[in-house]
Amino acid sequence: MPSESVSDADLIAAARKVQSRAHVPYSEYRVGAALETADGEVFVGCNLENANYSNSLHAEEVAVAEAVKEGHSELSRIAVSSDRRDGVTPCGMCRQTLAEFCDDDLLVLCDEGEGEAPSEYTLGELLPNAIAEGMLE
Repeated sequence: MPSESVSDADLIAAARKVQSRAHVPYSEYRVGAALETADGEVFVGCNLENANYSNSLHAEEVAVAEAVKEGHSELSRIAVSSDRRDGVTPCGMCRQTLAEFCDDDLLVLCDEGEGEAPSEYTLGELLPNAIAEGMLE
C-alpha cells in the first residue's frame, strides 16, 4: 500500500533546505530539488558545480540518482527551488532525465517564494515530445 503523499509545502521546504548543501562557486546560484516517488518516499538533491562546467550536476539529476540508487523507478512529482525564489524550472537536460522515469503527467512544482503558491506544470508541458526508449530501436 503506498505511503501518504507529503504536502506541496513540505516538498518545497525539502527543496529549499537542501540548497544549503549546494556547491556553487562559479554561478553562486543554489538550486534544490525534492522528488517524491510513487510510494511516497522523498529524495533530495542540490546542484554541484565543477570547474569543468560540463561535469556539473543539477539538483534534479542528483535527486533522481538518489531515488534510483535506492530502487525507485516510478516518480510522482518534483519540487524545484532556487535561493532566489524565482520560479526556476528544470532545464532541458533535467527534463529529459525525468522523462526516463515517468510519464508526461509528472507534476513539477516551482518555488515562487514565501507567501506565493508554487507554479505548477506537468513534465509534458515542459518537455513535449521527449526522446523515449522506443524511439531508439
